[in-house]
Amino acid sequence: MPEDDPPFLIRPLRRSDLTAALAIQAESYPSFLQEDEAAFASRLDVAASYCLAATRDGKLFAYLLAHGWPSGSPPPIGAVLPRNPTNEVLYIHDLAVSACGRGSGIGRDLVARAFGLAARDGLQAAELIAVEGAADYWRSLGFVEAAPSESLAAEVAGYGASARWMTHEIRSAPTG
Repeated sequence: MPEDDPPFLIRPLRRSDLTAALAIQAESYPSFLQEDEAAFASRLDVAASYCLAATRDGKLFAYLLAHGWPSGSPPPIGAVLPRNPTNEVLYIHDLAVSACGRGSGIGRDLVARAFGLAARDGLQAAELIAVEGAADYWRSLGFVEAAPSESLAAEVAGYGASARWMTHEIRSAPTG
């Protein structure tokens, strides 16, 4: 972030952020990876929600959708999630940064904060599907590509040809 940029605040993502978050999602992802308001909002309602917002001067410029979830079973794109899923891992569903925040390191900060919250709650691993060529970014945060089962590989393929199943032990914040 350039020195003249005002400081940012990381806080829980709220329903009042949905309009801005959906705009950032539309700016960041192709239409087949975008979720509607109901699916997006359901991630905020999961009991073990680690959804976070990054704001500057009160305006949302990045968000992280992350929540407790059963291991090895990513929710389908567009699914409305149940409130109380089994919480075996921290599932990172979505990280998006608006153009004005790219290169600031805010993505790393959001993931580190979610890791800290998840570790506090006893979660010991994180899982995600890296989409649209983002696997290198996730590797820079310490995630590793994992060999998915046959059924999981089929689910991952639904996220696009370059999608990769990735995992990370939660011992500390991501490094890189």
